[in-house]
Amino acid sequence: MWVYLAFASVKTRRGAVFMVWLSTFCSLYCIPWSKYTPAPWAGKVFLIDNWIWLGVMIVITLWYWLSLKWTDRNHVWSESIPEQS
Repeated sequence: MWVYLAFASVKTRRGAVFMVWLSTFCSLYCIPWSKYTPAPWAGKVFLIDNWIWLGVMIVITLWYWLSLKWTDRNHVWSESIPEQS
């Protein structure tokens, strides 16, 4: 059920890998860089100023990654892709 919820609208492995990379990138963005960067523009580019979002994004990234591993291990991608004629 947890794998279905992660990839309900993702039909290919490429899309699932994209989701893992996107959530990894979003996790890096969620680090409160504005608190630790002295540049004045950092507060305008990096809007997050607490650690809560980073924790949430790490859990989501882990969820997508574990779902991808489970799907690969159980060969689900080959069953969901229709054959080309």
